[in-house]
Amino acid sequence: MQVLKSYLCGEWVSGEGAGQTLYDPSTEEALGTTSTEGLDFGAAREHAITKGGAALRAMTFAQRGEMLLALSRAIHSKRDELIEIGMKNAGNTRSDGKFDVDGASGTLAFYGEFGKSLGDATFFTDGDAINLGRSSRVSGQHVLVSRRGVAVHVNAFNFPAWGLAEKAACALLAGMPVISKPATATAMLTAKMMEALVASGALPDGALQAIVGPTGDLIDRLGPQDVLAFTGSGATGAMLRSKKNVIANAVRVNVEADSLNAAILGADVERGSETYQLFINDVARDITQKAGQKCTAIRRVFVPTAMVEAVNEDLVERLYGTVVGSPFAEGVTVGPLATAAQLRDVRVGLELLVKSGAKVLTGGSAAVQGKGAPEGKGFFVAPTVLFAEDPHAASAVHEHEVFGPSTTVLPYKTADECIALVARAGGGLVSTVYTDDRAVSAELALGIAAYHGRVCIANGRMGSGWLGPGTVLPSLLHGGPGRAGGGEELGGVRGMGLYLQRAALQGYGPLIEGAVANARKV
Repeated sequence: MQVLKSYLCGEWVSGEGAGQTLYDPSTEEALGTTSTEGLDFGAAREHAITKGGAALRAMTFAQRGEMLLALSRAIHSKRDELIEIGMKNAGNTRSDGKFDVDGASGTLAFYGEFGKSLGDATFFTDGDAINLGRSSRVSGQHVLVSRRGVAVHVNAFNFPAWGLAEKAACALLAGMPVISKPATATAMLTAKMMEALVASGALPDGALQAIVGPTGDLIDRLGPQDVLAFTGSGATGAMLRSKKNVIANAVRVNVEADSLNAAILGADVERGSETYQLFINDVARDITQKAGQKCTAIRRVFVPTAMVEAVNEDLVERLYGTVVGSPFAEGVTVGPLATAAQLRDVRVGLELLVKSGAKVLTGGSAAVQGKGAPEGKGFFVAPTVLFAEDPHAASAVHEHEVFGPSTTVLPYKTADECIALVARAGGGLVSTVYTDDRAVSAELALGIAAYHGRVCIANGRMGSGWLGPGTVLPSLLHGGPGRAGGGEELGGVRGMGLYLQRAALQGYGPLIEGAVANARKV
């Protein structure tokens, strides 16, 4: 079996003891082990701050951008190898693997080009100078400068490549060093990607380190200049926020957590229309892609009461013929869940939705024999569509996210009722309104906007430019209020804001003007 190593203080290091075992989720075969026991996380943090941070701050935005472009090329050069590792350790189909790996290289490339466009500045001015008296002799100017700590990134199991890249791209371009911690269960892909990034020679010493396994006492060491960005369950996010040192030092924390994303079919849309077909295709894709293990996946499908029967019928038909099994078996379109714990949680979640009033139309929590997998092995679940006739009574549908290949259809009578039902989830990452009518678009999209980080408005006339609501774009915000964690990532310069400190320079105007002469205006 492979022994995975962490990359700390410029070296590949292994921890003590047996550590944790990583598995193939299709066969349950042990693939490797990793341990971080005994590793010096205090030294890693100090190395990041003194070496990585100093080096990054000495670079211009354009130079940091060139660095990110080199990292993007390094990932692309290992693309096929990385995709295959994701198939083996994360259960990705080849298509799902491309989604993850290409998302990583694409996000780094976007921020690389963005950095080049920012030019030779090393920090930002925020707004114009403000006269504080009758003349410009006394003035004020807001600036955004790199924080002097380390950014610790704790990522989820479902995107071992993209998860590292999307957080690191923003932090590195902002001039802040990173210690990245992938979820252990699927870390083989992240470890191999880190090898490519280090071998590229583009990273200054200490700019990017990786912990493959538990973080030990690292989080407990974070101080006032540090940043903690976490993607995962709301419960874990709340635990991290409540740590004594995080509260005492006001450590800046960003959380991306649970999300009961919605797809809303407008009352104006007719069955068989281009917009209707787009709606069916998007919902079906989000059920099956990554076996439903996406934070942006559609969990609730709101449909006008008159269209419920048609939508239920067409969704079930659209999923007919999907093949669940090993990503290496011919014809498989839905891979396994990532871990045995994930399989258990999904089955329990589906049963909870049924007890709450939802009816299974196809799929369900029963065991599935995956194509190409050994008899009785693998963490497989059938693509599942449920229907709750009373959307108000089925409370679990609005409270519990089943992080697997399932969605629930819910009827609504009026736009106001739909908006109220969407809001019951307590905040989400992304929801989508499917309509051809401007008035419907305005009422629904703006009605749900306060509860989301991103709202999509879709119809059949968009053509190939539409990538679906589940695709997170580096140019747009990713995050959301409430249940979704209350965080913000990506979105161009907005994603860099987590790693920048806003300060107001106040005093003699000409000196302030000179101090910010080489800044880039936001």
